[in-house]
Amino acid sequence: MKPKNLLLVASVTLLLLIALCLAWEAILAPLRPGGSWMTLKVLPLMLALFGILRGKRYTYQWSSMMILLYLTEGVIRTNDPAPGNALALTEAILSVIFFTAVVLYARNTAPSRLARAADRQS
Repeated sequence: MKPKNLLLVASVTLLLLIALCLAWEAILAPLRPGGSWMTLKVLPLMLALFGILRGKRYTYQWSSMMILLYLTEGVIRTNDPAPGNALALTEAILSVIFFTAVVLYARNTAPSRLARAADRQS
């Protein structure tokens, strides 16, 4: 897949994860009635957002590790009562898609790969 397409996939899934986490913890199925402090879990996602949108390779690298926390939470919370279990499954699926996109983007934009591609074109 081309880096431009991977950037698009990573950007869309990250925005969807931010929206999902905010809606989940504030409105749809908060841990406490009226919302909870768990809405703060979107802060690391927000930190990664601008680097992901701009295609910063370093952000793709560190966010590939950070997203594993969201995958873990999604898998663990699939045992929550409805609708929390469906939201948790959605979080896990979006996390896997994001992880795959950022790892492939970081791999495909490595300086060594870019140099080889330039050599082939010459």
